[in-house]
Amino acid sequence: MITIETVAPTAALAADIVREYMADVAARWYQRTATDDELSQALEDEPYGDLQGPTGVLLVAVESGQPVGCAGVRFLGSVAELTKVFTVPSHRGQGIGSQLLSAAEQVCQQRSMGTVRLDTRGALAEACAMYERNGYERVAPFNDEPYSDRWYSKTVSAGVL
Repeated sequence: MITIETVAPTAALAADIVREYMADVAARWYQRTATDDELSQALEDEPYGDLQGPTGVLLVAVESGQPVGCAGVRFLGSVAELTKVFTVPSHRGQGIGSQLLSAAEQVCQQRSMGTVRLDTRGALAEACAMYERNGYERVAPFNDEPYSDRWYSKTVSAGVL
């Protein structure tokens, strides 16, 4: 059974799944397994310590005590930004990513965020398809993230569950 837990970024579960996420993303970027140095640089370039308290939340999908997915939400004024949405390869196709999106959207609604947005790359085709299946629409770029070539947004009913 999969449970979705809110986890502190400093927790071991968080470190394990975020490292696996970054290894997967870096390997896709480099089209090979990332070196330890490249992975360390990627983790430094994309900090996640702010995904707690008033600035964000880190959700981790857990099965039998092991992390199998994650989704972070950063709160930026009245807009929420998704980050680090990931499911381990062995668990893809089971709806875990959609469960994480739904949980993230519920948090956004509770925090009165009316808009949820994210940036990604078209090369992450399964992720793009998942966002679109879950009602995210492509929008014009809202940042200058060098690794992104797609931007998505979704309006959620702030304060309504």
